[in-house]
Amino acid sequence: MVTIPVRPSRALAQHLPSVRRATALVPAASRCRTAATVRYQWGRQTVSVPANPRTFSTSPSRPFKTDDVLQRTNTEFSPFSVEGKTAIVTGAGSGINYVFAKQLLERNCNVLLADLSLRPEAQALIYQYSARNGRTARAIFVKTDVVQWPDLDAVFTTADAEFGGAEIVCPGAGVYEPHWSNFWHPPGTARSHDSASPANGIGHYATLDINLTHPIRCTQLAISRWLNPPPTTAPRHMKATPANPKRIVHISSVAGQTPGFSTPLYQASKHAVSGLIRSLAPLDSLGIRVNGVAPGVIKTPLWTEHPEKLKMLDTNVDAWVEPEEVADAMVRCCEDEAVVGGWVLEVLKGTTRNVDWRNDPGPTGEGADASNRATTIAEVYQWLAEPGWGVPTKK
Repeated sequence: MVTIPVRPSRALAQHLPSVRRATALVPAASRCRTAATVRYQWGRQTVSVPANPRTFSTSPSRPFKTDDVLQRTNTEFSPFSVEGKTAIVTGAGSGINYVFAKQLLERNCNVLLADLSLRPEAQALIYQYSARNGRTARAIFVKTDVVQWPDLDAVFTTADAEFGGAEIVCPGAGVYEPHWSNFWHPPGTARSHDSASPANGIGHYATLDINLTHPIRCTQLAISRWLNPPPTTAPRHMKATPANPKRIVHISSVAGQTPGFSTPLYQASKHAVSGLIRSLAPLDSLGIRVNGVAPGVIKTPLWTEHPEKLKMLDTNVDAWVEPEEVADAMVRCCEDEAVVGGWVLEVLKGTTRNVDWRNDPGPTGEGADASNRATTIAEVYQWLAEPGWGVPTKK
């Protein structure tokens, strides 16, 4: 352990020119218990950095920053394992969230799958993990429309009733700017399901309600329960503290780092989710870790069952990222002590890295993009050329 005094008013990197955070994430078992600690001594900030070359390196691609040790103030953090815990996962009826739920169950973590419906593989998962013998994890399904806040409340109350609460929350449900809630098909136009004249006068874009408002609300509900647990709560569901930690895992996207002319609502929602994750990093000090993943082009029904999206891909050139790679990173968000609060793990084909919030080079590996996006851009211009574009034709 090396201890380096620095001035609080200067950037940490200026005083640690040779210290760099390792880009590669290695198994938690090979690391020191905590990545770093921050404490104050007589007005001077002292950063204690583990002298472990597998945790820190001199790679110029990943500067060590004050944000990496945010809120590590005189605190011992208990190791976190998903085993024996309970997770709430929205959107778990298919795709990344289904695979994440499956991996949690395989690690003996109960899972509440919250979705509008279940694909056959998710139904099979519920059946497989339906036992109440106390020796295996249990899975239950709660039909949930994530834009309905009473439904979200019901998810948490069901978790309380069935499992005594949840230690992991993943508000993973999302849509990829379908035509029925799309910037280029404004509310009230033929293809849109968004109303131009809602009964209460309050307008909504379903894409934003699902992709952004729902994860914000789930995060609030989780924090509220963890800071104000019922008096009859079992010990492991008591108030969140560094000794009794909890986890919130969000799903952003590489779209949260890039522009996207054909899907501006989706891009905006994922930029916002990444901003939410980073903004809530200080909750780590209360034992509530908020982080997430930013996948590339994932082989899930979000792509494979939507021809309007598939035409962006050239299967001879573009690489798929497998959902198992993303789920692996989500488990690491829960368990890996080097993945601190506020981190957004970009997941491409065969690579996972933290996305710096300042001056990040952006996604560049395999699975980062679809090479035929020009076809959807041309389609947008065709829509804009239609007579009366954007003029509502229905309520």
